[in-house]
Amino acid sequence: MTDVPRAGATAAPAAFPVTGTGGTAVPEPSTGELVRQAAEQISRLVRDELALARVEMTEKGKRAGMGAGLLGGGGVVALYGVAALLTAVVLALSEVMPAWLAALIVAVVLFAVAGVLAVLGRKRVKQATPPVPEETVRSVKADIDEVKERAQR
Repeated sequence: MTDVPRAGATAAPAAFPVTGTGGTAVPEPSTGELVRQAAEQISRLVRDELALARVEMTEKGKRAGMGAGLLGGGGVVALYGVAALLTAVVLALSEVMPAWLAALIVAVVLFAVAGVLAVLGRKRVKQATPPVPEETVRSVKADIDEVKERAQR
């Protein structure tokens, strides 16, 4: 029987030439060599994905830290403004009732508002998802899909 290539058969991949310089035959890599190369490539891929995740989370952390600092500063200034406004409300109410009663009414209203805000805030915190490196997750999923696709070939 002669070795005739079948229809649709492909030649050796360009990465593994059949002949080397001077026309000498170069052997194709063994299965062990291919497995070693795959292990190295997967290891490099995992390291690169972890580095990408670290960079992405560092950037998100810096932005969140800056935003939190500005938000905190704004909150402190607003607190002083609210204190001045509440003082004005107590002083206005003290014109029509005793000052202690005016202060008590304002305090009760403030505690009621604080309670409602605390319940709403707790609900929102429970709904929040943990921060994840979204780009890295997408990239890892794409890598897994690519490996699965190539493994099926």
